[in-house]
Amino acid sequence: MGIILFSKKFIERNKGFFDDFYPVIHSVVSFFLFLIIVNIATAVVIMFYRLRKNLPYKYYDNVINGLNNIYYLVVSFGIVVMFLGFWDVDIKSLLTSLSIVAAALAIISKEYVNSIISGLIISFSHEISIDDYVKISGQKGKILDISLAKITLLNDDDDIIYIPNDKVYLSEIINYTKREIRKVSIDFELNLDNFTSMEQLEKTLVDSLKDYDSYIEKDSYNVKVVDVKHDYLFLKFQYTLKEINRDIERSIRKLTIRQIVNNIREDISHHENHPGR
Repeated sequence: MGIILFSKKFIERNKGFFDDFYPVIHSVVSFFLFLIIVNIATAVVIMFYRLRKNLPYKYYDNVINGLNNIYYLVVSFGIVVMFLGFWDVDIKSLLTSLSIVAAALAIISKEYVNSIISGLIISFSHEISIDDYVKISGQKGKILDISLAKITLLNDDDDIIYIPNDKVYLSEIINYTKREIRKVSIDFELNLDNFTSMEQLEKTLVDSLKDYDSYIEKDSYNVKVVDVKHDYLFLKFQYTLKEINRDIERSIRKLTIRQIVNNIREDISHHENHPGR
């Protein structure tokens, strides 16, 4: 930082020496000085916040994420000012003369601005946080990141989903982590031709989860009929976890779905080999 300050003073005192390149050199040096100050200020604020909350060094919560988003906005503004300085543009005069243009740009980019403002509000709120398991706009998954423009979700199929912040802000949100819901439901359909009995189906599913007995409440398994149609059933397979663990829940969900598919295949094969039964 001392070298940058010395360079800035040297350039200002020897303005004539640099001639036409003075605005460019002066803007670049000023920007790097500005960048150093912003970096130090951000790092100090985050450090004191981590110490106050007793957070690990590499842990990121909503507040730290929000501070980083503000940092990116400030640095972006600094870059714009630096480029304007290449032509020795007076920022105050520019903002005054371009007030109408700025208003027009604000209207044009309203959606993006709304998304940024919504992202900052979400970042500093306690409604949702990184690593929470949520349902937003019909999409269910784990929050991986809250950026300036979008929220990143990892759903149960390991797909990455990006949802604009303004849509998140205006949507109904179910936060399963905050509510500490331990009951899990898996919805599926079953053709009546491939159906034996509720008892046999439940026993097959429960037996397939023996390796996860230590994570699931005893006697909490249940297969429920949601709706009956002409040729198929809407079913729910439910169980209660002893504690919230999304990784374990995803593993059990995958295993259960595979078991349901295998059960249907076995029944189809049985009917094909014994058509009269």
